[in-house]
Amino acid sequence: MRMDQTIGGRGSHKLRKMTGLSLVAVGAMVAAACGSTSSSTSSSSSSTAVAPAFPSAVTLTSLTPDLASTMSQLKPLAAYATKGASSLLIGVVLPDTTSSVRWVQYDQPYLTDAFADAGFTSAEFNIQNAQGSDPTQIDDATADINLGAKVLLVCPLDGPTGVAIAALAQAHNVTLVDYDRAIFPTTGKTYYVSFNNETVGKDIGNGFLSCLTSENVTAGKIFELDGAEDTDPNAISFAMGYNKVVWGSETKMIATLPATSTAGGATLIGQNFTPAWDNTQAGNIFTQWYTAHPETTGSIEANDGLAGAVITVLQKANVKAGTFPTTGQDATVQGMAYILEGWQCGTVYKPIYLEAQDAVIMAIALLAKVTVPADIMNGTTVDPASASITEPASLLTPVWVNKANMESTVVKDGFDTASAICAIAGATLCTTDGIS
Repeated sequence: MRMDQTIGGRGSHKLRKMTGLSLVAVGAMVAAACGSTSSSTSSSSSSTAVAPAFPSAVTLTSLTPDLASTMSQLKPLAAYATKGASSLLIGVVLPDTTSSVRWVQYDQPYLTDAFADAGFTSAEFNIQNAQGSDPTQIDDATADINLGAKVLLVCPLDGPTGVAIAALAQAHNVTLVDYDRAIFPTTGKTYYVSFNNETVGKDIGNGFLSCLTSENVTAGKIFELDGAEDTDPNAISFAMGYNKVVWGSETKMIATLPATSTAGGATLIGQNFTPAWDNTQAGNIFTQWYTAHPETTGSIEANDGLAGAVITVLQKANVKAGTFPTTGQDATVQGMAYILEGWQCGTVYKPIYLEAQDAVIMAIALLAKVTVPADIMNGTTVDPASASITEPASLLTPVWVNKANMESTVVKDGFDTASAICAIAGATLCTTDGIS
């Protein structure tokens, strides 16, 4: 069965999507890899042409919210890479619409604009969202391969799904770029584009320690609500970062509780992770914890969604804003409002316009088979489960955002608008904190 699905945003087009493929069927598809082919549309003259030089002005530090100013410089290289094709060359598969609002509100539109600004036609790239379904994500990747994609950008729903897609890509000689969440197959080469995940965690940890002081929380009893450590390697890296900063232990779970903080005199009395980054489950986890441990006076959360789940519980319990520090990540509009209202200490801002451009730059270079410059391929990511498994990476730097720099970061960049934040937090708080 086939169906059409329209992807919105600039550069949108219709795609054919295979259905009914399960994780179990992946092995059969890999075994049949030689039966699926994609023909090159390049002419004999273009196939022998010399690739244009990678534009020296395009670096990670050159990227701005004005995507066209940078991405347009990639047009000659993109034209060489596509070689006049009028069919799919690069497929993008995003994970869901629930773990974070970013995938729909930011990643898809920024990726769409980045491809279009680099000169790609709507037929040459395709962006899909797996809607939280492992089989659908594999179907999406398979459909792109069958339609001729030479490069896949994939943010995997979980480790097994990512590894299955990596096997498909390898079998079909398709280059795989892990987008935001790393995939660590035991064989084959992949590339990684993301923010430095352990730095994200360290920002959360430092922000939390600062908030203990600003909110006068002394001898705090802290609960930690981690991300989906069962399926997402990033969640492990986040936890390793803030656990290192706050508790002095660079691990995903603190082995012995209670643990004393490295600063601020706080004590970790409980820790749990949230399966699949599910905010409803996060709320249930914290409700059970707080009911049993009402002495808890603060918590560390791995993203804004988890923080929001905790804050909802606190509000129902009539806890006063500004007395129970929480943390976050993703710089959501609701997160910004909670920061102004005093419910949340801060959030890690990861400018998605940087990540989207970085990923498209990487995809173009790999499609053109030119060397990715060292100032873009600037690092290595390591499998948290096995230090022997690594892959080359392009790592961006996140920013901790609180009341003091909200206006000069997320608002200035247009990531979150002042009107959207103030519609939730109210005009008075926005005026007080200079959000306009």
